[in-house]
Amino acid sequence: MVSTPHFKLNTGHAIPAVGIGCWMGRVGEGEHVVRMVKHALDLGYRHLDTASNYGDEESVGKAIQESNVPRQDIFITTKLAGEDHGRVSVALDQSLKKLGVEYVDLFLMHWPQALLDSGEALQPNESPTFVETWQEMEKLLDSGKARSIGVSNFSIKTLTTLLQHARIVPAVNQVEAHPCLPQHSLLAFCSAHGILLTAYAPVGKHTYAADEDIVRIAKSNNVTEAQVLLSWGVQRGTVVIPKSENVDRLKKNISLIELTSEDMHTLNKFHEKPNMHRSVCGFHSPELGGSCFGWNYEQLGWDMTQGGIMKRT
Repeated sequence: MVSTPHFKLNTGHAIPAVGIGCWMGRVGEGEHVVRMVKHALDLGYRHLDTASNYGDEESVGKAIQESNVPRQDIFITTKLAGEDHGRVSVALDQSLKKLGVEYVDLFLMHWPQALLDSGEALQPNESPTFVETWQEMEKLLDSGKARSIGVSNFSIKTLTTLLQHARIVPAVNQVEAHPCLPQHSLLAFCSAHGILLTAYAPVGKHTYAADEDIVRIAKSNNVTEAQVLLSWGVQRGTVVIPKSENVDRLKKNISLIELTSEDMHTLNKFHEKPNMHRSVCGFHSPELGGSCFGWNYEQLGWDMTQGGIMKRT
């Protein structure tokens, strides 16, 4: 079993720097989720990242219950769905019931926009705003049902608005981050405010892993390209949550290496290569001028630059 490093949250709790992402590319429960999580726990993973929207909290909970790992040794993250912004406490109770646990270690607002049950997004000034939702989330800490709270898919713009009204600073901001979309400015902003950045899609779905620079770094360290990318993520101070149903890749992904300053510089500048600055996620709607789940990039605080290549702030 591999021992992974930890980061300290602004709540004082420790979070494993490498977790297992439980978004399986499709919504729904299944034995494939149970198998992956059980394999991950057997290999030493102690950080599980799921969400109400993933539809697999029951499967994650089943894997926890069938494992030999005590609940207190597992860091569990789940997320508030957009449709639940107006029923925060009830939504967390539902997640706890599905997971079969009495508390989660981290509860995130999955997206800043609130959605109607129909899936239609409310506009930023319509209630519940993300500030109002956050204020309801703050109350959860007193209940003990969530040990830390945070956000996901927040930009400098939306975080700035939130911090102007927050009683409690978010412990975490989880966003897409990898060498093609390093989020340097956002990482610096979060660090300055005591917010830990967690990177989803940290290996970029292997869309660029065959690049000669990444292959070279991997070969020089006798590791996989994914290990290089995950090590870069942790070494720059972010939590990474890769996903794989392949046991061998699971085992390798949790084994980090120390990269040289030269290798870190190469990866930090990777997005400046021609056509490399981009998102790898499929939830964008460029045909609408750039939007995600009902809000445009301006409302989300994301910037379109570099000749139309998406850059997020």
